[in-house]
Amino acid sequence: MSYRWDFGPVFQHFDMLLVGLWNTVLIAAISILCGVVVGLMLAFMRLSPRMALRYPATAFIEFYRNTPPIIHFFWFFYALPVLMNISLDPFVAAILALSTQSGAFYAEVFRGGIVSIETGQWEGGKALGMSYRQLMRRVVLPQALARMVPPFVERSFELTKTTALASTLAYAELLYQAMQLNSQSFRPLEVYSTIAVMYLVLLVTASGLARLAEIRMTAYR
Repeated sequence: MSYRWDFGPVFQHFDMLLVGLWNTVLIAAISILCGVVVGLMLAFMRLSPRMALRYPATAFIEFYRNTPPIIHFFWFFYALPVLMNISLDPFVAAILALSTQSGAFYAEVFRGGIVSIETGQWEGGKALGMSYRQLMRRVVLPQALARMVPPFVERSFELTKTTALASTLAYAELLYQAMQLNSQSFRPLEVYSTIAVMYLVLLVTASGLARLAEIRMTAYR
């Protein structure tokens, strides 16, 4: 049986997918920014010699690394409002789920970049009389940042694709809009093929920009 492709209904309602694309970019960008803040806090907690800081951070990271992302969405959207007697809309719940999850993974990226700096450079900075903050700012972080870029970008791409799970909360990101369009057009192959191309263009463009940033950072090392 031959299948007749018809992208007409998709192009006719393409504005629905553009709304979904914008919402996907919005939720991904906010979650990445919040995740970086959470990740930095967790990374320094894990690097702390104090067990009261190190153990909770480790437990937090291991929890998020070893549980399915969709559980985090459901927990923030359904369980947290019940436990705290608050109301969360799908956008806020998705941001919380993505930010905490990405923060756990970013923490390992940041921690790995910092500990990858050779011991001799730490010792050299201390021999020059640098404080811990000066050592981090002038010696460690400039080198560690360049090493963090590839895994950071990879994790950010994973986060962007994970935004599709926000559709389970009825948040109008790209996949949710595609499902709505499919229910109207009954052209699933065309609809989902189109959003696959949209995700591809989005992430390839982001990858090119990240590559340029990495080249510039490497040039200034």
